[in-house]
Amino acid sequence: MNSFIEELKWRGLFADMMPGTDEQLNKEVTTAYIGFDPTADSLHIGSLIQIKILAHFQQHGHKPIALVGGATGMIGDPSGKSAERNLLDEATLLHYVDCLKNQLSRFLNFEDNGPNKAELVNNYDWMKNISFLDFAKNVGKNITVNYMMAKDSVKKRFSGDGGADGMSFTEFTYQLIQGYDFLHLYQNNNVKLQMGGSDQWGNITTGTELIRRKAQGEAFALTVPLITKADGSKFGKSESGENYWLDKKKTSPYKFYQFWLNATDEDAERFIKFYTFIGKEEIEALIEEHKTAAHERKLQKRLAEEVTVWVHGREEYEKALKASEILFGRSTAEDLISLDEETFLEVFDGVPQKELPKADVLGVNIIDLLSEKSGFLKSKSEAQREIKGNSISVNKNKVNDTYTANETDLIDGKFLLLQKGKKSYFIVKVQ
Repeated sequence: MNSFIEELKWRGLFADMMPGTDEQLNKEVTTAYIGFDPTADSLHIGSLIQIKILAHFQQHGHKPIALVGGATGMIGDPSGKSAERNLLDEATLLHYVDCLKNQLSRFLNFEDNGPNKAELVNNYDWMKNISFLDFAKNVGKNITVNYMMAKDSVKKRFSGDGGADGMSFTEFTYQLIQGYDFLHLYQNNNVKLQMGGSDQWGNITTGTELIRRKAQGEAFALTVPLITKADGSKFGKSESGENYWLDKKKTSPYKFYQFWLNATDEDAERFIKFYTFIGKEEIEALIEEHKTAAHERKLQKRLAEEVTVWVHGREEYEKALKASEILFGRSTAEDLISLDEETFLEVFDGVPQKELPKADVLGVNIIDLLSEKSGFLKSKSEAQREIKGNSISVNKNKVNDTYTANETDLIDGKFLLLQKGKKSYFIVKVQ
């Protein structure tokens, strides 16, 4: 069996492939592509598996192509959808395409001049000059409507399983356009394999059929499973339904790190195979070590480290790690003060806060700040009692009754973190 396919199988990332795919990969350096639709200005963690498949493909000596769907993005893939996507205007779509190109370039090797150097392509470049009549005459006549109707993504929509409105002609043509992408790349870039999620099987095999009929050639398909959590729930969204994005401006590295850190034991065992490049023996050793001391969450910590470093880099991981340790008392006041506003507020999400004029915070005695100014404690007498009991901290540092805050104490130049005991926090925001 080909080493790339073996890798996918032991990692649990293999769903299906067309006959002959294994032999093709063993025969020569093979070029394959995966498509990414530009539905936003960033990819989210739902795309990480596809990116990782391309990275593994390249590491095994083959040539990966990442296709950004500037053309198909104008229509929207019906696979797995219950309703038609809102169409984007051209300017927005092209902006999204540029953002995704920049993002994808971080994950694959585009610099090497070897035969498996990665490439980025945009299907809008070859679709923009094709007229509807030319497409209907030269492409559409090669695939029958019966063939297209037999695909699961189409049948579900027409049977009513995916909504009462069926499917527009625009969306119906998606598989034909994706099939043409495969044909174009086969003829112009020597692409012989398309890969994708298992829900893409119908679209991919339409491409192999078009290559067979139109170019009398042979091409192949390989799919990976759609990822869910161990309990069957949807992977990659927060409890409120928000996506976890790969762009740190949309999802902070701290929040991204926390997503992986909070994986269940069962999910962590699966995800460390799916989303890291750690080898089989080391992963198996990590899993066994975790089982002997699950409370230490070593598996989750390593998973969170590997994925955060891969997506955001070592420096952002170190920042996220320090931010995570703040709540558990394993950090310094300097770590806390170095946090930016977004990360600080995410670490202390839900903590009550009050905005005060600078004159009511800086230079004010801690007794007054805790009580009259902030309202964190009910009275001066309570403040005095808690300070005397050594239970009051400012920015994680214990303070006495002579303490007054100054400018250098402010986190990101605007926050003070008041604390009573181990778990009672209050944020003062300086106007």
